[in-house]
Amino acid sequence: MMEEVNVKNTRIKAVLGDITCEKADAIVNAANSSLMGGGGVDGAIHRAGGPAILEDCRRIVANIGRLPPGKAVLTGAGKLAAKHVIHTVGPVWHGGKSHEADVLASCYRESLSLATASNLRSIAFPAISTGIYGYPADLAASVAISTVVDYIEHESTSINEVRFVLYDNNSYDIYTRELKKLATKYNKWA
Repeated sequence: MMEEVNVKNTRIKAVLGDITCEKADAIVNAANSSLMGGGGVDGAIHRAGGPAILEDCRRIVANIGRLPPGKAVLTGAGKLAAKHVIHTVGPVWHGGKSHEADVLASCYRESLSLATASNLRSIAFPAISTGIYGYPADLAASVAISTVVDYIEHESTSINEVRFVLYDNNSYDIYTRELKKLATKYNKWA
């Protein structure tokens, strides 16, 4: 299943699927600050990609220390179908009063900036922070999509496709609704 809208020269899509199976220039990992793998999307990416991703992450942590929330780094993708993994640390939900939306928006901007700096053309995002970090999916979808659109509208970028890869029907429906709101603005529902 898939829904999409076009913004400038970039397709933005919601896809129901498994991010570890995505064929993209980069997939985004909803990582923890240690970059050593964990549960949810993070654990799935590390398991599917194999030890090469963990080795890249260890080198990064040895060089810069733990990755702060809102920041992102790029590694190889090991055995994944993607070419790269962009690891970003989302905010833990504390009711919305601890600048969670700003940190979440930074995750998307930083990831898009890394992809652009590496001249990547496609990027696939999970629903960052909506699992164990507790960010409400509807609020996260709004931040994610508005941040991606703002980046595409205001930055020069190589990216021509952004996919939100959602693992369950509820998340897919939420992101699809957000894309439909966007589509009315651009009047280009595909």
